[in-house]
This record gives sequence, C-alpha cells and structure tokens, in this order.
Amino acid sequence: METEALSGLERFAQTFLNWEVLVKYAPSILAGVGVTVWLSVLIILVGMTLGTLLACLRAYRVGPLSFLIVVFADVFRALPPLVVILLVFFGLPNAGIYLSAFMVLFVVLTLILAAFAEEILWAGITSVDKGQWEAARSTGLGFTQTLGYVVLPQAMRLAIPPLTNRAIAITKMTALGTVIGVPDILNQATTAQSFSGNASPLLLAALAYVLLFLPFVILSRWLERRYSWKKA
Repeated sequence: METEALSGLERFAQTFLNWEVLVKYAPSILAGVGVTVWLSVLIILVGMTLGTLLACLRAYRVGPLSFLIVVFADVFRALPPLVVILLVFFGLPNAGIYLSAFMVLFVVLTLILAAFAEEILWAGITSVDKGQWEAARSTGLGFTQTLGYVVLPQAMRLAIPPLTNRAIAITKMTALGTVIGVPDILNQATTAQSFSGNASPLLLAALAYVLLFLPFVILSRWLERRYSWKKA
C-alpha cells in the first residue's frame, strides 16, 4: 500500500513538478507574463477612459446618442467574449480588415470593459442626489462643469469597487487570446506542454496567474472597504 501511494506521489510530481521541464520553459512563461501585463494595462487604461467618456456623454441625455450608447453597452455585456474574439478575428479579414491577434484581443476586451464601465459609472451618476446638481448650478457652474467637478467625483467614489472587480475579471480574460495565438501566459504554457508532453508548464502558468492577479484581488477588497459609502 505504501509503495503504491509513493508511486502515485512520484507520478504526480513527475507530471506537475518536473524540475527539468520547469527550468526549460520558465523563460517562455515569463515572456507570456510580460505580454499579459502589457495587454492588461492597455485594456484597463483605454477601457476605463472610454467607459467614463460614454457615461458622461449619456448624462447630456441627447436621445439618439444615449440610445446608441445603451445599445453598445447592452450588446457587449451580453455577448460571450470568446464569441466576439472569434467573430472579429476570423470575420474582419473577409471584409478586408486585417488585425493582429494581439490587436483583436485588445480591441474586443477594451470594448467589453468600456461597456461595463459605462453602466457602472452611469449608475453612479444617476445615484448622486439631484440637490447636488441644483446646488452646483446655483453657484453659476454650467452643466459640463457641474458634471466634471461635482457629480463625476462622487460617482467615481461609488463606482471604484465594482470597477476594480470588473477590471480584474476582464484582464483575466486575456487567457482567451490563446485560441487566436496571442503569446500570453496560457498560450506559452500550452505550447510548452505540447512540446514537453508534461503538465508542469500549466502548473507554472497557474502560479503566474495567482502571483499576478492576487494582489489586485486584495486591492479590490481594500478599495471596497475604503470607498464604501457611509451614510449617517
């Protein structure tokens, strides 16, 4: 019985903790970490900026423009990200538009994050008491100044926790890029696993994701406590 158990542990170690395989493919996994980090930073910066802009434009309540923003937000929040990625990657070339796999993943996930950010910020804007608008306007501020200086900061405070959680969720979706050849962590790991015939690179990839995203998960918890709206 002990021999069988030891044999099982040895097989597990050989499959998931093969030191030679880990050392050999660690550099490629690290290269994938760089791609994932760079892609995540771009998605967060552009997606959050676009979502904020759309929420502010919607605040002007211009009928046709608000309608288009709502349609954009609803469509990109409803569609599975993988479906959109495949549709864009394989569909656009038929229309004469050629984008790299990296750019396809960036554009799709940025638009999805922008759609969620717009709805979250719009909820924050509409939750600001009407008296805040009226008080700001009574001091002589115009609509745009009231929105930018008074309302948006309060909306951002309310929106920070859900925005952080959504940003984490979207950036983890960079792993979907492996289906179109983006050399991220998962792509490098699955390639290494195919060449080595061993699952150790996949365990290394899982560890890389934990080390990369766990600090952001902890940060999101802190932000939820720090920026929670305290009412008297």
